[in-house]
Amino acid sequence: MADKLNKSKKSAEKIKSVREVSAGGVIWRRVASGVEVVLVRPAGKDTWVLPKGGIEKGETFAQAAGRECREETGLDVDIGAPLGAVSYVYSRRKKSSGRLLRVFKRVHFFLAEPTGGDPTDHDDEIDEVAWVASVDALERASHRTERDTINRALELLSAEQ
Repeated sequence: MADKLNKSKKSAEKIKSVREVSAGGVIWRRVASGVEVVLVRPAGKDTWVLPKGGIEKGETFAQAAGRECREETGLDVDIGAPLGAVSYVYSRRKKSSGRLLRVFKRVHFFLAEPTGGDPTDHDDEIDEVAWVASVDALERASHRTERDTINRALELLSAEQ
């Protein structure tokens, strides 16, 4: 009976919710065959995503996007037009207590044009940085919201030609 009560108590444990705000970029370049964008594969994961990360105290969304692009890809970028924000919810465990957290995340994306740097000079949060043809990036990107963001970037870039 005590076993059942403990299980019931655990399942009734309230899940803590947190809100996170991040910024990132669609790093792009024109090549003879069209437009290429950068996707990154986070360390230990089998997903391909746009570079993004948390906003530090005193940073604007655009400043954070530029810093995160540099850290995660090794590329220096000029931040351009905003591409809007995406929102999603996911769960993770707190490292200290093992308690489940529900994360409500909002990411503000910008066009980002490379000005230098080296894609092998990325931080240890990333296993791989890849320049990908835009059509392939739309297939390789793991999350629908990021595919939509890449599409917005491509529409904006085609309007600028």
